[in-house]
Amino acid sequence: MSDQHSTLGVFRPAWAEIDSNALAHNVRSIIDLVHPAELCAVVKADGYGHSAVVVAEEVLRAGATRLAVALVEEGLALREAGITAPILVLSEPSNRGMRAAIQAQITPTLYSAQGVVSAREAAAANGQAVAVHLKIDTGMHRVGADPQDVLSLATAILDGDDLLLEGIWTHFSVADDPDDPYTAIQIALFDATVQALREFGITAPIHHLANSAGALAHPGSRRDWVRCGIALYGYLPESSLVPSSQVSLAPVLSLKAQVAFVRPLDAGERPSYGRITELKEAGDVAVVPIGYADGVPRNLGRCGGEVLIRGRRRKIIGNVTMDQIMVECGTTGEVVVGDEVVLLGYQGTDEITAQEWATKVGTIVYEILCAIGPRVPRVVIPISAS
Repeated sequence: MSDQHSTLGVFRPAWAEIDSNALAHNVRSIIDLVHPAELCAVVKADGYGHSAVVVAEEVLRAGATRLAVALVEEGLALREAGITAPILVLSEPSNRGMRAAIQAQITPTLYSAQGVVSAREAAAANGQAVAVHLKIDTGMHRVGADPQDVLSLATAILDGDDLLLEGIWTHFSVADDPDDPYTAIQIALFDATVQALREFGITAPIHHLANSAGALAHPGSRRDWVRCGIALYGYLPESSLVPSSQVSLAPVLSLKAQVAFVRPLDAGERPSYGRITELKEAGDVAVVPIGYADGVPRNLGRCGGEVLIRGRRRKIIGNVTMDQIMVECGTTGEVVVGDEVVLLGYQGTDEITAQEWATKVGTIVYEILCAIGPRVPRVVIPISAS
């Protein structure tokens, strides 16, 4: 570990708390809902900004049986951390990535003829048969095999002893809108493609379709696995989605800091870059040492963003800067250096959520969580006894 990484959080009072109890609660709630399907926990993008290693260890302890990542590099990082659970890469690896994945016993997704060749060569070099998953494009139109190509790809996978067709899967594009009929169309196309393979004697022991939205809102998509990402971390895929009453989710991440400096300013002053906010009254402005380099949206102060200090909401004023935000605090002396600042999470009886930020700045909760940068140390609450 570099000196820079070993000292993160030592000198700057800004951090993210990862609530392991909330994470375990979400896992158990999802498992109870989707049983007998197994939970494949999606920990890509550093566990949606929560720390992939921390999340992986906690969700496996709580009952998830396997993990999914977007990149081979993400899977290798989990292996290097000592995680031995099955890991699926959700996109087809490059030639070099395929070799690295197979050496580390990370399961690749395939959807092209070249991918099958690459996987076979890597398996042969590794000296043992390798399980692979075949992805079908049923309408997302990002990656995946066209349905008319699935038979030839499945046949190629099974043409020899190097590859085992362990799974067949697809991905939904609008499952977060339960009223959109397109998800049912995708499910039907998946089932028809799998049936066509079965007529040629080709089967796989595992089928998986459901992402978080599918798992929560489309019971017919829960097959052998569900692949849940955002729900693990305590948020709905879409704020308007009404999940089953059987599932309850709790946000896992809190983002906190401490007041670093307090300055009294007169009415009419305009703090921060751009001078966009005029103080209506004289009072204190607090400087908090966290900014857009850490994931706080630059325009959060322009659209009503707030923080919690001493149990009260306080307005972020001016543009968020790279390393700091400024907060209007009212009466002189009401807020002092060292006070806890909650950007995301609870303080007292109030809560600020990542969904609140997303709504204010016009984005999705995924982007808010994934944007919390590597300069912010993640602290597991409660701290594990190990």
